[in-house]
Amino acid sequence: MICITARGIVKAYATATGPLEVLRGADLDVSQGEMVAIVGASGVGKSSLLHVLGGLDAFEAGTVSIGGADIHVMTDEARVRYRNRHVGFVFQFHHLLPEFTALENVEMPLRIAGTPAAERRARAQELLARVGLADRATHRPAALSGGEQQRVAIARALVARPTVLLADEPTGNLDEATAADLHRLLKAMHAEHGLTSVIVTHNPILAAACDRVLRLEGGRLVPVDLV
Repeated sequence: MICITARGIVKAYATATGPLEVLRGADLDVSQGEMVAIVGASGVGKSSLLHVLGGLDAFEAGTVSIGGADIHVMTDEARVRYRNRHVGFVFQFHHLLPEFTALENVEMPLRIAGTPAAERRARAQELLARVGLADRATHRPAALSGGEQQRVAIARALVARPTVLLADEPTGNLDEATAADLHRLLKAMHAEHGLTSVIVTHNPILAAACDRVLRLEGGRLVPVDLV
């Protein structure tokens, strides 16, 4: 069963010399439960593609559906609701709210969704424990290491029980050993939560751990043979 479908995606940015197309008819199918890596040179549009897939950015042409729902024909309000319920995001930089504790940061998507306090607290505590940070729940981001901050970000991405995880260079800001720990955690959480995951990465080890690798070049996705 196909979970994510993109057809003919065209995405351009305005520049002083005219529109710059970074996606030129990109197509993608991701099966339910699959973990797909997207690689490519810096600046070719990998992050743009991920943002389009997740409904964060508009685009010039094409269609995108998640779980059979075409998110880009929804109203803005409906798209935000759908995204918050069905899509989890992890970015290179954790984007944690500095004034809140780790636990409060993980709770935030459920707070926005109006989940009762006791339920969201229990769910956040459960996920923090799963990513190995039960004893750091009351710490604010500044008191956490880079790897710990990303673990909080992963817990936050999964707290609403999404079906899709989109990760943009999730280990790109970490040292090699910490990145390896995060690779294992992402793989484990993908399996445990029955996720469909698309991961943009420059890290060949993380890419190789995925079910399939695609390269973005010339604005289109092409398969990469890892053998």
